[in-house]
Amino acid sequence: MDSRDKKYFIITEKPQYPGYIHPGRLCYISEYRYKSIMKRKDSPDSPTTLPVIYIGSTVDHEHNVSDMEPLSVQEAELLQALGNDDERLKWYKEEQALKTALGLTEGTSVTVDEGGEKLRGIIRYIGKLTEPIYPDPLSGVVFGIELQGADKGKGSTDGTYRARTLFNCQKDCGVFAPFSRVRPVVPSSLSPAVPQPAPQAQTDPLTIGDRVTFFMDDHCGHGMVMALQERDGQQFVHISTDTDENGKTGGEVEVPLACVAMGEVLTAGSECMDIDTSLTEPDIDAHHMGLSVNSLVEVNLSGGNSYGTIRWIGTLPGREETMAGLELEDKKGVSDGTFKNQRFFHCPPGRALFVKLASCHPDSRFQNESANPSEKIPKYDFAERETEHSTGKLENVAPINTEQVNQVLIGRMKGIQGHCNSCYMDAALFSLFSCSSVLDSILFKSTEPRDAPIQNTLLHDIVNPLRSKGFVEGRHVMKLRQQLQKHGYSHSFTTDEKDPEEFLIVIMHHILALEPLLKLSAGGKVQESYCYQIFLDQNHSLVLPTVQQLLEHSFHSAGLKLAEVPSCLILQMPRFGKKFKMFDKIIPSLELDITDLLSEGPQQCMLCGQLAHEECMDCFKDPIFSQTGFKLFCKKCSSQVHSHPQRLSHRPTALEIPEGFLGRGAPHFLARDKLELFAVLCIETSHYVSFIKHGPQSQDWIFFDSMADREGETDGFNIPEVHACPEVGMYLDMSLAELANQVPRDMKGVAKRLFCDAYMYLYQSSSMCLYR
Repeated sequence: MDSRDKKYFIITEKPQYPGYIHPGRLCYISEYRYKSIMKRKDSPDSPTTLPVIYIGSTVDHEHNVSDMEPLSVQEAELLQALGNDDERLKWYKEEQALKTALGLTEGTSVTVDEGGEKLRGIIRYIGKLTEPIYPDPLSGVVFGIELQGADKGKGSTDGTYRARTLFNCQKDCGVFAPFSRVRPVVPSSLSPAVPQPAPQAQTDPLTIGDRVTFFMDDHCGHGMVMALQERDGQQFVHISTDTDENGKTGGEVEVPLACVAMGEVLTAGSECMDIDTSLTEPDIDAHHMGLSVNSLVEVNLSGGNSYGTIRWIGTLPGREETMAGLELEDKKGVSDGTFKNQRFFHCPPGRALFVKLASCHPDSRFQNESANPSEKIPKYDFAERETEHSTGKLENVAPINTEQVNQVLIGRMKGIQGHCNSCYMDAALFSLFSCSSVLDSILFKSTEPRDAPIQNTLLHDIVNPLRSKGFVEGRHVMKLRQQLQKHGYSHSFTTDEKDPEEFLIVIMHHILALEPLLKLSAGGKVQESYCYQIFLDQNHSLVLPTVQQLLEHSFHSAGLKLAEVPSCLILQMPRFGKKFKMFDKIIPSLELDITDLLSEGPQQCMLCGQLAHEECMDCFKDPIFSQTGFKLFCKKCSSQVHSHPQRLSHRPTALEIPEGFLGRGAPHFLARDKLELFAVLCIETSHYVSFIKHGPQSQDWIFFDSMADREGETDGFNIPEVHACPEVGMYLDMSLAELANQVPRDMKGVAKRLFCDAYMYLYQSSSMCLYR
């Protein structure tokens, strides 16, 4: 989840609801939603409330604007690193301290409060200790400080945190601290309004004998450090080169320290250039071999071919030839998108490389991708006109039905072809559109002109080929990823692995403005969402739960009800990130009975079947009725149930009964509202796959993996595969006792992955989807 597409606030006054929120808590709202609200308000500059999501929560609450203050992303990250809400509010009010912290840079001399002492040191790292934990979009930013002089040895780290090296120093000579404990030695030099020069390369880690890469005006090279010298206040490195600029061995060169990088950075011959980070992309459309910004390319580096995406084309300071700024798939670059302290584009650190445009060639891996590897697919330019398919009537290809599955979908080179960490998107798209039409409305609904190309790509290049031919080439999904990245929703959509829910929310909410799928009632207010994350309280007694039980327990502990029957329900399983599962196995519920989860409508007494008048939350976990589930009673049964001595303390609440049902004494045999399971996304070791329930029979299951096999090495391509997995039905027919005794590694076929690695369940309403 990208933290930069949000507006952040700090709560300054305690709200009446929810009561657990205190001043100092951070909250956020998406930029897109914020702008939409501002447009709808009569007074756009002064909305009285905003639907914000508190850090640590998943649903939004209306909060008075007067009771919170806006924050920049950087301010929010610094404040989030503090221990609690009270401390956060205190240091937010210390305005000068926060401003000073924003001006700190690596290489700045500071004092750090550690164990009651003020220790001297130098900032070596500014950033996160851990990645954000879903659903939060950000985590706290801290300072990594290397202690100096007499204070060496008074720290607690060597720059490593949880097996990750964030900076290097001697044992117990480093400290990680939030901004509240860090002060610059020379405060006057840290005014955030004055741009600070980029910090010089540090001399401590560079010693005689080190292997380095050096950058000069017209080339870069490798060598060994022979000496470190200082003249006129500037530091220089004397290097014995592997080869000089003429290709001869055994030369020597002296270069400024700022032009030296530790280790052997892989380079593209003489075309490698220094880089750092990036802001804007020049409006230049130079072409070489049909290449342009966003084209997939490969370059020949000293370690072999490397692959990446062109993010920038133009001329660099002091260079006349046309250059290309690449974002590489692997960390073989030398910065995150800057050249000589000037930003040209954004990418993760160590991924950026500037080379001559003439050194780039179209990515050869996509010249071989087809069902028949001997066939050559024509070169595809991902920067092609985005108005493709914008004219003419949109065609509609129906989902693949059970009778067509074997003919259209089953086999190798079937499904959606994976490429470059795309499995989260491949599995999500396959699950939603291969055999279901529940979200087809997003393919045809009217949308903004700027978003139409994304909708066209989704319909014509992905969904229609998947349903008609059973196969989607990886380049089409990459095209969609590039379009999403171009729109600014994430700078790493084309390279990094993400979560399926992040992609789905971007598509459904930000791009195609689909009405929220889920409407939840809490405390008399309706909250909207596209997915629902299942959370459980610590006192649950579930060991081998079904999805039905998990949903009921989650709603019970959060005090939630469904405001209406959803056409599509996307459930995220209770787990901590991708690795830490709460349950060894989860039993799929082929049907979800949501009748008792609805906040409105007539309900039946669970004992006699008459019209229910009361609900008892205290009876939820009473096993005498059932193992779990909401307990609804008519007045007579409620009186009898709560006359038992063990239930005298229970406090049933009255149900809202539709007016037309009041006064009727006869039993009401009401239809139950149920949702049917149609797909499950699973994750194992950071790789997403999906299971599809395509028919009514217990054996009607298929398994999809977008990267099931691979043809060739670095210049090869992934082979997707879809195959039947009827063994899933065999296990679902077992009793809970039999399932509990199943050893996962001994389960047949791929069944273990469904029961043990479930990440997201997708349900649909056969009736409601007709109206959405």
